[in-house]
Amino acid sequence: MSKSINIITSTAVPVNIENIDTDQIIPARFLKATSREGFGENLFRDWRYNSDGQPKKDFILNNPTYHGKILVAAKNFGCGSSREHAAWAIKDYGFDVVVSSFFADIFKNNALNNFLLPVTVSEDFLQKIFTAIEKDPETTIDVNLEKQTITLTSAGEQEKFDINNYKKTCLLNGYDDIDYLLSIRGEIENFETTI
Repeated sequence: MSKSINIITSTAVPVNIENIDTDQIIPARFLKATSREGFGENLFRDWRYNSDGQPKKDFILNNPTYHGKILVAAKNFGCGSSREHAAWAIKDYGFDVVVSSFFADIFKNNALNNFLLPVTVSEDFLQKIFTAIEKDPETTIDVNLEKQTITLTSAGEQEKFDINNYKKTCLLNGYDDIDYLLSIRGEIENFETTI
């Protein structure tokens, strides 16, 4: 059973760039592997490293000031191709939540299927998060899946977010689709005997 998600309180890593596509998240040349492990080291590969493999000092993931389990990105995150590896790379790097004002649908579904919680906030709230982190990199964000709230703890400001009820149940319980079916096996068997 995979790791369940409920309340995540963490500092965040801000990537204030719009229209980040899946090829920027994980370049196509790294898609040969079939297991989900090891993709984190190539997350944002071409933005993180020079062609000689040396880290680029000006990219946020190479700045130790910023860390945490929450990635905050500008709008239209995860656009482009449908590669599930993008969600694998973000999760394998250590993020449990991605916050943006808009996600590409396929990326959003891939994230939910891989226990990575995409939280959609208003553009105004997103800018407040970026501003707060810029002022203080140790700013914490509280994401409560049960209550469907995201709170900028320093300001006490909060927004509600939407999530599909089925996916919410799966994340809270650490279920993939098969685990979920097994969890309601008794109900399925009862239904079959009443037909």
